[in-house]
Amino acid sequence: MKLDVITLDGDKAGTIDLNEALFGLEPRADILHRVVRWQRAKAQAGTHSVLTRAEVSYSTKKIYRQKGTGGARHGSKKAPIFRHGGVVKGPTPRSHAHDLPKKFRALGLRHALSAKFKAGELVILDAASLAMAKTGMLAKTLSERGWKRVLIIDGTVDANFALAARNIEGIDILPTMGANVYDILKRDTLVITKAGIEALEARLK
Repeated sequence: MKLDVITLDGDKAGTIDLNEALFGLEPRADILHRVVRWQRAKAQAGTHSVLTRAEVSYSTKKIYRQKGTGGARHGSKKAPIFRHGGVVKGPTPRSHAHDLPKKFRALGLRHALSAKFKAGELVILDAASLAMAKTGMLAKTLSERGWKRVLIIDGTVDANFALAARNIEGIDILPTMGANVYDILKRDTLVITKAGIEALEARLK
């Protein structure tokens, strides 16, 4: 499996052999779905909370006499049937995370990379580095390449490139160790540097 390597200016910089174990799989939606669901569940804050009958702020005095009113017998304004009363069986702070085997997560990453390759949305970049951190220059270059919603994966993120790109909408930059299924799938174009390819192969071997 060969793919052209380009520079930031769009010039051809040779070709690269891609590992079929990473980029040649037949993408499976069920595997990708499970990994993305695991990622999003792990990122969920889980801080949702309500006040129960024991926690709402009301007096504990009996609200009216037991008999003679013609109404139901009540002893507390905190009861759930009253407005501003406590909530029954409401959400409490908890973790939404669930387990997913490490080998399965690695398999999901391989399928995400293969999905981008099969869709023709994979670009191999010679290097993602800049001599100066100039946002305007980088924005113009990315516009010329037609990259609007793009994820760039590099072995080691160049400081100037990261500074120039951080204020450009739709551009994400991740080191190889931060590459994940959700970020890969949510962007229209996946750009990986040659150093990033080597690091991914070492990570997923």
